[in-house]
Amino acid sequence: MQIVNYTEFRNNLTENLNLVNDNSEIVVVSRSKGKNVVVMSLDEYNSIQETLHLVSSKANQKRLDESIEEMRSGKSSRHKLIGE
Repeated sequence: MQIVNYTEFRNNLTENLNLVNDNSEIVVVSRSKGKNVVVMSLDEYNSIQETLHLVSSKANQKRLDESIEEMRSGKSSRHKLIGE
């Protein structure tokens, strides 16, 4: 995670955005007259949103935990995808 002030972020906008996209870096922009903001890639944001959705209900979370345990204990098997 990189922390930059607003002026530095603005003056080096292209470099900061490339850092976010090319290196999956999260940039925190600190502001003296306002709340700080976080800049992250759209892929990272979408990944976080998907994770939040998957664990949003106790039933989903329980099923995921059970599936992970099943995989770790060797009780899972590989299957071809439909259409392969």
